[in-house]
Amino acid sequence: MLKKWLHKVMPGKTRKAAVQKNVMAYAQHGIRADMLSFAAEKVVSRLQNEGFQAYVVGGAVRDLLLGIEPKDFDVATDATPEQVRKIFRRSRIIGRRFQIVHVMVGPETIEVTTFRGGDKALQNAQGRIMKDNTYGSMEEDAMRRDFTCNALYYDPVRQEIIDFHQGAADVLAKKLVMIGDPAARYQEDPVRVLRAVRLSGKLGFEVEARTAAPIAEYAGRLKNEPVARLFDEIMKLLFSGHARECLRRLNSLGISDNIHPLLSALKTADLPENRIIALALKNTDERLRADKSVSVGFVLAAILWPQLNRYWQRYQQQGQKPVPALAEAVNTLRERVEKGWGVPQRFTATMREIWQFQPQFGNTRGARPHRLLAQSRFRAAYDFLVLRGQVGEVDADLVQWWTDFQHADEDTRTEMTLNAQQQAQKQYADGERPKRKRRRRPRKKKAEQGE
Repeated sequence: MLKKWLHKVMPGKTRKAAVQKNVMAYAQHGIRADMLSFAAEKVVSRLQNEGFQAYVVGGAVRDLLLGIEPKDFDVATDATPEQVRKIFRRSRIIGRRFQIVHVMVGPETIEVTTFRGGDKALQNAQGRIMKDNTYGSMEEDAMRRDFTCNALYYDPVRQEIIDFHQGAADVLAKKLVMIGDPAARYQEDPVRVLRAVRLSGKLGFEVEARTAAPIAEYAGRLKNEPVARLFDEIMKLLFSGHARECLRRLNSLGISDNIHPLLSALKTADLPENRIIALALKNTDERLRADKSVSVGFVLAAILWPQLNRYWQRYQQQGQKPVPALAEAVNTLRERVEKGWGVPQRFTATMREIWQFQPQFGNTRGARPHRLLAQSRFRAAYDFLVLRGQVGEVDADLVQWWTDFQHADEDTRTEMTLNAQQQAQKQYADGERPKRKRRRRPRKKKAEQGE
């Protein structure tokens, strides 16, 4: 009774005593406040100055413990979204299922979440959380997070880490451990299956046996997720900088092939006929690790190319010429990609342009190469041609011709196209040159009766 009364009268003190049991000082973790971005440090200190609890939370703390520079910083606080909104002029509340606040500081956006409560959230018949805007203490918030490595709270003012679930020890041991009952947590949010794949692949963590056991069973529920949300999670996996390792985890954790066509395509990357996928992912991983830019449309074009190429070859075998055959192949795939797979139009437009360039590279005569070179998407399409050349789909001489052509001056380019014309004429020197079809004059309309 006395303990309950004390908790009601002085909740801050009793909560503080509980937190101190899980505090890691700077000497234990070695994370300095200046390792954070200016924006993250400013948001935390401003909230604390206003009388609220505030911590950098989740992946940023985990990455700092691993010696990795975080890509972004999230903040957790006991301030409600409305209170956060009042403190920061440049901020906005977003989200329906989970309300969060985006706080803009200079060019950086900090995602601020209110501590989640321990009460049961609104769930559908399958157990998936549909709405969750109940708030609680930091301890309750830590219990609601997915993996122990993401339930770490860093206070840059005191330079302390608050750890409720031995997350720091799991990080150092490189283990991915689910908080609570793994089956129930996957049921609440099936996307956690893909997060387990991405985090274990990206960080080189071993998925703890208890955490891995229900994955194969609950992965099928991903099919019921909104396609846009599923696509976003697949993009995080693809552009993690460790996509190839993530693919290995997809297979080793027993995730089925029929969840999403992009995942199905990725899982076949090791097949000989799909080498272009593996090569594109290898190049993407290397560029991301070197902090270079990558094109989402280009990578998706490579992932879906084997499927598109099968359609293209089929239509050519039916007697169509390369350009119209490819156009029909793109149209065949387009309906499924844009409507059923959640791929935004801005990416599908890039993919189509890259694909539609490919048969045009076969023409190296006359004015067409000059016109092709002037197109805005030429460089991406050329890089894709190089990729096809590396897997043996196109002749190496053709790739080299376009490499030389784009780097040559105007006189040299003209000479190259003339040489290509002459070589084509020589091919017909010993035989009859194909007759060009004569264009028929349009028939005149018959005079109407009575004129």
